Amino acid sequence: MTIYPIIPIWIMGLICIIFLVFIIVKGRKKWGLVRQILILVLLFVINLRPMIVSPDAQILSSNYDVLFVVDNTLSMRAEDYNGKERRIDAVKADCKYIMEELDGSRFSVISFNNDSQVLVPYTRDTNLAYESIEVIRTIDTLYARGSTLNVAKDAIKESLESASNESNRKKIIFFISDGEITNGEKLKSFSEIKKYVDDGAVLGYGTKKGGKILVKDTFEEEYYYLQDKSGYPYVDAVSVIDEDNLKDIAKDIGIDYINMNKQSNITSKINELKKGKVSDISPENISSFTDIYYFFVIPLIVLLMFEFFYYKRKL
Repeated sequence: MTIYPIIPIWIMGLICIIFLVFIIVKGRKKWGLVRQILILVLLFVINLRPMIVSPDAQILSSNYDVLFVVDNTLSMRAEDYNGKERRIDAVKADCKYIMEELDGSRFSVISFNNDSQVLVPYTRDTNLAYESIEVIRTIDTLYARGSTLNVAKDAIKESLESASNESNRKKIIFFISDGEITNGEKLKSFSEIKKYVDDGAVLGYGTKKGGKILVKDTFEEEYYYLQDKSGYPYVDAVSVIDEDNLKDIAKDIGIDYINMNKQSNITSKINELKKGKVSDISPENISSFTDIYYFFVIPLIVLLMFEFFYYKRKL
């Protein structure tokens, strides 16, 4: 069994502890306390997103190892894709398109904000890789410390090194970002990664005009536009693409830079990659993973319904 947490385990653990302290302080009756602790445990387990191995899956295999490096800093919520769509939503749709076109490849996913995180090591389970991208959320405003691209470099190098032992495989990378650096750092050179990469592209999201960033209050359900507090009165912050940074990374790694203001911009690159892809004619057995978190959703719903009707009757 393996887990792929929806939100970081330590954040969910902290939330559960806060609510546990709250219900203990409120002095619930014994059964009520047990019931609510069970609800917290189930929420924690569901957030872990447990999966079990499903050995029956079959898939065509190719000679490509494809690495997605996805920026999930706050600015990726900016609403300047195709009008007022969020950048991060466009990223998810484009990654799905790339996976479908390069089917049979091994995929790996890294996300980065304050730190980098390997969401999925190289796998031929396309569904697992895509789902790991689908559940990516931008960092919470409470923890955001300004964005940098440098934080992803070491994770990229380690990932590519781990996949470079098989000489017959080609290493493809898609570095996905808006290029912004807002924490005062200077962009470091990515040239040491070049020797591990055969092809790929840096994909830039955002516009020169920029877009506002809609965020949610950490402790409430209210949404608001992020404020620029560098001067007074405060105004809505606007995030703009920094193509210079993205082009520098592409040059360092020796791959193309593509501005992704529409999905079709990557079509020629995908067609080029498909020409060099070598696929096995017959499918091979692999171990894929199947979600089991929904087994815990059923008792959670039952307990929540009981709580609702219990307190409704009490009121």
